[in-house]
Amino acid sequence: MRRQGWAAFCAVTTLVLSGCKEREVAGTWSNASGSVALSRDDSLLYVVDADNGILAVVDTARREKVSEVRVGPRPERVTVGPDDTVYVTNRGGRSVSVIRKGDAVEAARVPVGVEPTGLTLSPDGHTLYVVNSATRESAAHGSLTAIDTGTLTARWELPLGEEPRGIALLEDGRKAAVSLFRQGDVVTVDLSDANRPRVMRGGTDLNSKANRPSSAGAVGIPVPFDEPPGQSSPRSFRARGMVDLLSAPDGRRLFAPVLWSREDPLGGPVDGRDPNPGESMYGGGTPCGAVSGGGVVAAGLITFDTEDEAPRPVVDDLDECKPPPEEKPDYPTSLIASPAFTTPLQGPSAAVVDPTGAWLFLVNQESNNVAILPSYRRSGSDLASEGSPVRQLVDVGAGPNGIALTRDGRKAYVYNAFDHTVSTLVPNGQMESFIQEEGERLVIAGDTLPPLAVAGRRLFFSAVDERMTSPAVAVSCASCHLEGREDGHVWGFPDGPRQTPSLAGRMTTATAPFHWSGEFSGLGDFMNATVKDRMGGQELDADTVAKLGAFIDAIPTPDNAFRGEPLTASQARGAALFTQAKCDTCHTGTALTNNTNVDVGTFVRSGVLQDAAAVIRAGLNTPSLLGVGRTAPYLHDGSAPSLKARLLNGRESNQHGMTAGLSDADVDDLVAYLETL
Repeated sequence: MRRQGWAAFCAVTTLVLSGCKEREVAGTWSNASGSVALSRDDSLLYVVDADNGILAVVDTARREKVSEVRVGPRPERVTVGPDDTVYVTNRGGRSVSVIRKGDAVEAARVPVGVEPTGLTLSPDGHTLYVVNSATRESAAHGSLTAIDTGTLTARWELPLGEEPRGIALLEDGRKAAVSLFRQGDVVTVDLSDANRPRVMRGGTDLNSKANRPSSAGAVGIPVPFDEPPGQSSPRSFRARGMVDLLSAPDGRRLFAPVLWSREDPLGGPVDGRDPNPGESMYGGGTPCGAVSGGGVVAAGLITFDTEDEAPRPVVDDLDECKPPPEEKPDYPTSLIASPAFTTPLQGPSAAVVDPTGAWLFLVNQESNNVAILPSYRRSGSDLASEGSPVRQLVDVGAGPNGIALTRDGRKAYVYNAFDHTVSTLVPNGQMESFIQEEGERLVIAGDTLPPLAVAGRRLFFSAVDERMTSPAVAVSCASCHLEGREDGHVWGFPDGPRQTPSLAGRMTTATAPFHWSGEFSGLGDFMNATVKDRMGGQELDADTVAKLGAFIDAIPTPDNAFRGEPLTASQARGAALFTQAKCDTCHTGTALTNNTNVDVGTFVRSGVLQDAAAVIRAGLNTPSLLGVGRTAPYLHDGSAPSLKARLLNGRESNQHGMTAGLSDADVDDLVAYLETL
């Protein structure tokens, strides 16, 4: 692995001093990530506000919003072309807005796939690449669309893996790396033939490398729930929530912010033993085995070496939190938890590397701060403390989800999505080795959600509010319910394996009783059990419960490519089969659930992760089917990868509806209907 020695000797970032020599910057490097971008001369800052559906334009010299452009619903990200044309992905509108510099209206709105998110331009600016979370034909996979920026027409659309999200170009645009959001992995695409792209590699060995067998035992082998207190437990984690990919300026490295989530059993409140005051089930330890800095979910940063044919993950053995013997530690630690700070960092949502390549700025939506850490090393006297991978944490506003650096690296802008403000980061005038927020935050827009939902969103996404969590746990509701949806992850709870259910558009607060086992009759009881006993928070009062409930009910429903009028012939046949097979007996009403407990033959009765006897006796609560087509995998243990797989498995038993008489063609029709719900 090539060491970037010049980066290791840069004492401070260019935001602080210009002591680092400028290096040649690849045409694929971007100085912005997420919801903000800068014009080519840094005179204008562009900000997308998803709630208001606008692109705001800020004069950076005057620190003043000078205009706004109405774009599509729920704009997600923004990028700027060599000619200063601005492109915005409209996640709620299956489109990209195109705005010419100086205009106050869209020049065009280009149709793309379902829930477009990441976007980037080829170095010559002639091609815009857009990542779609799903396609108009299938929710099982997303796609990459190439748009000719001259004609604003699509050249091609390439199917990719499930829920792709971020994109970075490699080798001067001859390749692309695309992140898979829920799977926490990277797909490599060959773009060398402009008209015939191909997937070179559908993933990497990231998770196997991160969970090598260690000296403590074989990582990934679950530990029984009745493990004696104090016994050392090997833990396995997997990456997920890979929201973005960013390139080092020289193009030789990629970095991917992720969340690491535990896959081994959570033996009780704290790994099989009764909790001490202030402890919780979710405080069972980070991948390093320490409680400080997070528990079952921890913020991370994956480094990819791009000098092979496809990006190669360079990760630590998470159980030991040190680099493997064959590697030199010239990359950041894969776990970004810092015991040097009293405020944790959680929920990485955007990131950028400074122009020298020496420093990385990691924006954390759930802890409302920006972490500054070296890009090519993990030690040094300029870091916060021995063993800390972070130099400094800078507090910003609520829910930050974008950052842009000026091209000289002397200033950064962060968008705080939940309070609709811009923070400006500059060198500290008295201590130039540190960075601070400059002046008052610039207000971009106002709230569109009701006041209760506004407050509830801040609570839902907070990993620092002591009502919701403790510093030892440092997780938010969104740490598992990514974006208010689900993470595709199955947790090893004491009562059995439990997949994270989606909360988006499911009328959740009206579907009591709550939880997979239906053991909580009221929303307050459910929230208190989750927040206090699992997350390390406090007993919630009625007002706090009402705020959280208001936001949960306001979470946008995922876009559904299959919902339309009238139903197709296959969907119409499926609708009839839904009634014929008695699916509507349990999945009924506007929320598509009768909220009762049943046994549909899916309990786990063998292996380490088994459903508890009491749960088997009581049955599982019937989940809502609203938006079910976008929530794979299925069942409480996540064992069904698709709706069809669920219907085929146990079809003859008639335990999950009257399905024994359904033919394979009937199953296909029923799936087609379920996808419309």
